[in-house]
Amino acid sequence: MQLIQNFKLPSLYLRLAIGSAYLWEVADRLGMLGANGKPHVGWGDWQHFIAYARQVMSFLPASVIPAFGTIATIGEAVFGFLILIGLFTRLAAIGSGVLGFCFAIAMAISFGIESPLGYSVFTLSAASILLATLPSYAWSIDSVLSHQKINKQLSIYQDKNGVKTV
Repeated sequence: MQLIQNFKLPSLYLRLAIGSAYLWEVADRLGMLGANGKPHVGWGDWQHFIAYARQVMSFLPASVIPAFGTIATIGEAVFGFLILIGLFTRLAAIGSGVLGFCFAIAMAISFGIESPLGYSVFTLSAASILLATLPSYAWSIDSVLSHQKINKQLSIYQDKNGVKTV
């Protein structure tokens, strides 16, 4: 069995799926998608999100839940944005994988294992870890920066060794 060596489209697809999912959820809890109760709106505002966070993290002291909800939201916004544009993709994907895994475990503790399985939270975590293992990220800022670094190193090598370019 031969391993497929072209990661360009799968890498882009993973980045778009993970990044947009995170940013969608952040927009929802900040009320950018409409008010609570409207079609296609999960929370609609911060208060409804924190009420849900209290359910998900019911095993923790109530006083820490707003802080954890805020940290999770900032993490989702940062990881989602970085993954979507392809900047520090590997680090953002690792962070996303860990965040998703923590969320899945919290859901499993509070609601049972069917909840994170049914909402594909383990899948999001696994997809993030898979993204972190890819060798490169086509159509990303990381790719542009990598090419610039390689070209700079090549230029230094050529100057140092007297290599003439045409």
